[in-house]
Amino acid sequence: MKKNRLIPVILLKNGWIVQSKNFSQYQNLGNPVTIVKRLSQWASDELIYLDISDDDNYDTRRDDQGYANRGDFLSVIEDVSKEAFMPITVGGKIRTIKDIENRLSVGADKVCLNTMAIQDPSFINEASREFGSQCIVISIDVKLTSKKYNVFATGGSKKTKFSPKELSKIVEDNGAGEILINSIDKDGKGDGFDLTLINQITDCVSIPVIACGGAGEWSHFSEVFEKTDAEAVAAANIFHYVDQSVFLAKKHLYDNGFNVRKPDLIKIDNYRI
Repeated sequence: MKKNRLIPVILLKNGWIVQSKNFSQYQNLGNPVTIVKRLSQWASDELIYLDISDDDNYDTRRDDQGYANRGDFLSVIEDVSKEAFMPITVGGKIRTIKDIENRLSVGADKVCLNTMAIQDPSFINEASREFGSQCIVISIDVKLTSKKYNVFATGGSKKTKFSPKELSKIVEDNGAGEILINSIDKDGKGDGFDLTLINQITDCVSIPVIACGGAGEWSHFSEVFEKTDAEAVAAANIFHYVDQSVFLAKKHLYDNGFNVRKPDLIKIDNYRI
């Protein structure tokens, strides 16, 4: 049986890692490499690294943090890949097959598609044939409007014609390997995942579903694995404010009998971090 996965999400906005709330409020958390190194040492199963910058300006205007100030996203990912001990999924501004190739060439293991997958689902098929379906993750951002779930594109700013169930079936049919389902309403709230939304998606597709949006305590992860068929849970904010956060979250799951890898902090140079 496949192990359930615990996946931190990193949001990069113009050179800085940020905390998000409702896809509209952002708080600076630090430089793009240090946080990744810490999450890697805490035994994350995977990492999702998303570029949510509005433009191509990645200048942090800081040269005093022991990190080389990079001017483009690919250089950032190349730096990050050197510090990561787990698979990395990279998303943001992917429009062509060449964009995917470029991200894989600098250290990404998978790519995450969002707006392009909505605009042209055939692109998913092309990408999965070129790189393998296991490499293609589709991020679906969902918001309740008039008591109905609707898919939003372009960083959650534009409502689309799709329901999350409709789009999930489309991306699966076009060769997607996984779906990252993200609740905009729950983003940054810390009051738990939208279990109804997650169940809608897992009930209509056979590919793995990663649940995201709403984690505020370790028990929220338990609820997802207990009450839905999601294969993984992803979160951003909760992992940035507690020392050894991923390890502690995984320990909570493991100690309560959930099917996760045994938690262990990564050893580097014979020292336990």
